[in-house]
Amino acid sequence: MTARLGAVARSLPFLWALLCTAAYTTLSLLRFRRFDPTSWDNAIFEQAIRGYAHLGLPIVDIKGPGFNILGDHFSPITALVAPFYRLWPSAQTLLVAQAVLIGLSVLVVSRLAVRHAGPWAGAMLSVAYGISFGISSAVQSDFHEVAFGAPLLALAGSAYLDRRWNAVVGWSLPLLLVKEDMGATVLVIGLVLMLAGERRRGTLLAAAGVVGAALVVLVVLPSVNPGGVYDYASSVGGDRGVVATLFDEPGRKALTVLVTLAVTGLAALGSPWVLLVLPTFAWRFVGDNPYYWGTDWHYSLLLMPIVFVAAVDTMRRYPPVRWTAVPALVVSLALLPSTPLWALIQGETYEVPDRAAVAQRVVDMVPEGASVVTDIGVITHLATDHDVYWLGTVGTAPLPEGDPNYVLLDQWAGVGSPPDARTWAEQTFGGTWVTVWDADGYQLARRA
Repeated sequence: MTARLGAVARSLPFLWALLCTAAYTTLSLLRFRRFDPTSWDNAIFEQAIRGYAHLGLPIVDIKGPGFNILGDHFSPITALVAPFYRLWPSAQTLLVAQAVLIGLSVLVVSRLAVRHAGPWAGAMLSVAYGISFGISSAVQSDFHEVAFGAPLLALAGSAYLDRRWNAVVGWSLPLLLVKEDMGATVLVIGLVLMLAGERRRGTLLAAAGVVGAALVVLVVLPSVNPGGVYDYASSVGGDRGVVATLFDEPGRKALTVLVTLAVTGLAALGSPWVLLVLPTFAWRFVGDNPYYWGTDWHYSLLLMPIVFVAAVDTMRRYPPVRWTAVPALVVSLALLPSTPLWALIQGETYEVPDRAAVAQRVVDMVPEGASVVTDIGVITHLATDHDVYWLGTVGTAPLPEGDPNYVLLDQWAGVGSPPDARTWAEQTFGGTWVTVWDADGYQLARRA
């Protein structure tokens, strides 16, 4: 009987991870079908991955005609999606890939929690992690490169708790390929290893984090960027300086920190592993972009595996603290109605709005392979079968001769599109244009 219960307990993390992956996939695909994009990012990554899939450079025309995305953010790890995209070339492939990657982190964290915190506390932490606000917001925000960081940080944390030091190093180094800011996180992992007595490995890993980040930010990104700079350096402190930006909206930033720790019942504070949150909080809070400061978007995704691994570590070292799994679950459940995952229990989520049907009809009017300039409203649905440019960057470099063939605008998206597609197209690209569609807020113009 005991062996049977043990087998059931061991299988629960796999079942929970599958359920979470299915939920993340369902939410992403439903949002895509409903034409509910959060930004242009999914289309950007799709163009980059399409370049990799055809053994070419990750050219993202949306960022500017002929723009190499490695001059914007250093995320070559996204090339791992390319083989799957080659088989299933669609925006949905990226959404499913992200759901699987995050679901893999759920599996790692859940197994770790059950193994080190016990079946009951581990189960509660597993549920709290799977529905946590950082994960839910990331799923809503469409595909981003940080999805790769979630399982890597979970695996590195698992190796840390099991004292498998070589594995910690092995899972940490690929973080340098996720995004340029991850070098600072790798540095802190090295410092945490040093605190654990692994001075040689810790020193080498910390050095790899510093050198890797320096090479990417000071050499690779500027060498690829058309302007010869790292574009996001200017966002640190903005025009007012680092100190002034750091203390801008302090209540909002303090709440973000509090909620990030509260989803673990504050148990994360008992582990040195929690120090890994410092680099992410640092660049977010000194950045002059207010979107960085709150709990929305994908910016808290990588914090979730960090704080939950830290919580498990605390419970492993101090078993009486396992009761904090109860408030951890309570906090995540209390936040759930305000997170995007809550939409899965609402009936309208599964319905296709009338305007989404119109949007699909207008998108279908643009022939496959045609070049089109568009705004953010429909850009995600055009990126797969068309040469897509964004109206905000079409003037940064010359377009190929004859491009674009179409201009498609979503006037109701609220992103500041020109008032008339045909007039704007003639003024911007010259020649004669005709209006193909003008209804329900969508305007489609074609070069005559």
